[in-house]
Amino acid sequence: MTTPEDGPDATQPAAPARPGLSERERAVLALERRSWPGPGAKEREIREGLGISPTRYYQLLNALLDDRRALAEDPVTVNRLRRVREARRGRR
Repeated sequence: MTTPEDGPDATQPAAPARPGLSERERAVLALERRSWPGPGAKEREIREGLGISPTRYYQLLNALLDDRRALAEDPVTVNRLRRVREARRGRR
């Protein structure tokens, strides 16, 4: 039985807290904030620094661009990348 102090939803289980971004997701955003000196440097860092293939990296990045948590974490980078993605889609 609930008491008035418990509030109206005291018998309902609390909604699970939505976790923040994982370390890998933060690392993906951090890589996107950097500038790269030439071709191949970014792909090398993806393989060596993150330990994943560039294809998997871009899959993760594309999913992050649609994730509200990523937008909250780094709005400047996410919005810039969303604009780039939309521009590329428009050219197709």
